Amino acid sequence: MRTLLQTQEIGSLKKPEWLLRTLRDARVTKEAKEAARDDLAMLNIKTLEDIGLDYVYDGEARRVEMYEYPVRNVEGFSFTGRVRSFDNRYYRKARCVRPVRLLRNYHLDEFLFVKEHAKRTPKIPVTGPYTLVDWSFNEHYDTRRDFLIEVSRKIINPLLKDLDKVGAKVIQLDEPAATTHPDEMEDFKDAFNEAVEGVKARISVHVCYSGDNYRTLFPILPELAASEYALEFANRDSWELGTSHDVRKGYSALKQYEEYAIKGVLGLGVVDVHTDSMETAELVRDRILYAARAIGDPTKLRINPDCGLRTRSRRVAFDKLRAMVQGTNLARKALR
Repeated sequence: MRTLLQTQEIGSLKKPEWLLRTLRDARVTKEAKEAARDDLAMLNIKTLEDIGLDYVYDGEARRVEMYEYPVRNVEGFSFTGRVRSFDNRYYRKARCVRPVRLLRNYHLDEFLFVKEHAKRTPKIPVTGPYTLVDWSFNEHYDTRRDFLIEVSRKIINPLLKDLDKVGAKVIQLDEPAATTHPDEMEDFKDAFNEAVEGVKARISVHVCYSGDNYRTLFPILPELAASEYALEFANRDSWELGTSHDVRKGYSALKQYEEYAIKGVLGLGVVDVHTDSMETAELVRDRILYAARAIGDPTKLRINPDCGLRTRSRRVAFDKLRAMVQGTNLARKALR
């Protein structure tokens, strides 16, 4: 029987200074750098399992960044310069200057490493087609939609099918840009469905920081070929204890979840990744209990942070995940 309120991380963790120094050191061999990445991946996997998460990954130990890393492995792009992302970090933006083509499955080796060493179920995060397109300049395709569909068909779909073949059971498509352009939600939906066509693994979509409180996203979720939706809520919630509507204002959008007859599992964000302030287990518990009541069925909930924890120190990130697991345990007891 599946555990009630299974827990998961969204994906990214901060890289420690010892790894960054190793990667920057020109005297260190390529083999030694790869071994250092293996060490961090193993450390992250085991730490997340020790904390008690039901689904784990390696903290994206081998990835430079969620946009640049995929684009480096795709033909048709040319990097321009650095631009600032939403969390005051920078990434190298690229121009699409010719037809896109996947050069290699840039997540295959890392997934196989996690699959070999993890005792819990691996959940691999993959940057989705809409975000790759939205964060790029289109200088080749006639329309943005053409660009989007080609990225879905030529890059993401073959990559997901490869992961499927080697045993990926849960694949999370990260789409932080999904609600950036409300008039493109149909294009987002079509591209997403093209990307996962023929993939047998359980598909999750992760969307964070929707400016309109998900009024744009929820109407298209029933038509999205995903069975889980990992969403952000804690960032906009109060830090008071309680399960009343007045206290849990950050979760008010859950009223729409049932309104649109969304059948999939909800990955409930209960930890704010943009602050070092630490959630208590009791606060996590109350957020979960409110959500369980709001959607009417606690078996439709999985528990996660709002987003990846790479902007927090490793100590803070792991402490937040411990509080999340402890609060989930309290919620399980309350729901029995």
